[in-house]
Amino acid sequence: MKTVLKIILGIALLGVFGYTIYFLYNKSKEEPVVYKTTSAEAMLITKQTVATGSVVPRKEIDLVPQVSGIIEELYVQAGEKIKKGDLIAKIRIIPNMINMNNAESRLNQAEINLRNANINYERQKQLLEQGVISQSEFETVELAYKTAKAEVKSAENNLALIKEGQVKDSKTETNTIVRSTVDGMVLNVPVEVGNSVIESNTFNPGTTIATVADMNDMVFVGKIDETEVGKIKEGMSLILTVGAIDNVKFNAILQHIAPKGVEENGAIQFEIKADVQLLEGQFIRAGYSANASVVLDQTLGEVLAIQESLLNFEGDSVYVEVEVAQQLFEKKYLVTGISDGINIEVKSGITKEDKIKIPIGD
Repeated sequence: MKTVLKIILGIALLGVFGYTIYFLYNKSKEEPVVYKTTSAEAMLITKQTVATGSVVPRKEIDLVPQVSGIIEELYVQAGEKIKKGDLIAKIRIIPNMINMNNAESRLNQAEINLRNANINYERQKQLLEQGVISQSEFETVELAYKTAKAEVKSAENNLALIKEGQVKDSKTETNTIVRSTVDGMVLNVPVEVGNSVIESNTFNPGTTIATVADMNDMVFVGKIDETEVGKIKEGMSLILTVGAIDNVKFNAILQHIAPKGVEENGAIQFEIKADVQLLEGQFIRAGYSANASVVLDQTLGEVLAIQESLLNFEGDSVYVEVEVAQQLFEKKYLVTGISDGINIEVKSGITKEDKIKIPIGD
């Protein structure tokens, strides 16, 4: 029995020993790691940041009525180009019943006074012609008659203003007519015929009848992060990309940077405005979303550059591994320049002919 156990144990030991020899042999036959290489290229490096926002007219004018009432007629619709002074709408006044009743009562009283003054005037005129009264006495009666006539005229005008918004025989245009105050395009007409509107006053901005803007004078309004705002300044060039317009880029000039930031989603954002330079025939609709690329720095022409992923860091130094023989590499320390986040300028350390080791996984 002991002999059988010894035989089994010996066979097991021989198996383990044989497997170990087989494993080490196969491992020694594994192919060595072969590193790929790349070379530096000449390219233009541009460092930029992107601001998101929208393109809007520089000035949007809200046209509001001078009187309260109901829209009787509308003469424009969104998208129409109009000139200063063109008709926009006509307002039908709904008079205040108390004010109109007071105005009618005042007119009736003025007409009664005028009839009495007229009777007295005619009587005194006959007496003057007969020499019964003096000229000074007649002039007093004549003044009272003219005053009564003026009071009737004033009461009529007051009633007309309340009912129609315009005095009788007035040479000025009624304020129930709304006209455009600028040249431009009608962006929006938020009311319909029959809608009630409120006049602009101290306590209320009034009901907007139409919004008009000059669509040839557009600005980009966007937000930029606080980490980038210190790198930009007024007068810098921007390249606008409008999401709704494919394959077209617009030039813009940075005109304004907000002096105060606003917190949005935990980050401080600063508003910027840029003057959009439209070419003849170009048209951008108000409110289009857009991205503005701001060039922060740029190389003067093409320079030698490599991908940033090839860099290795050693303290304050940066280096790449350059092939000096077949799959044999050595460190070459570099002096770098501008980076765009993908590629980085190489001022010295390598040449265009050097083969740079690509790290495993890149």
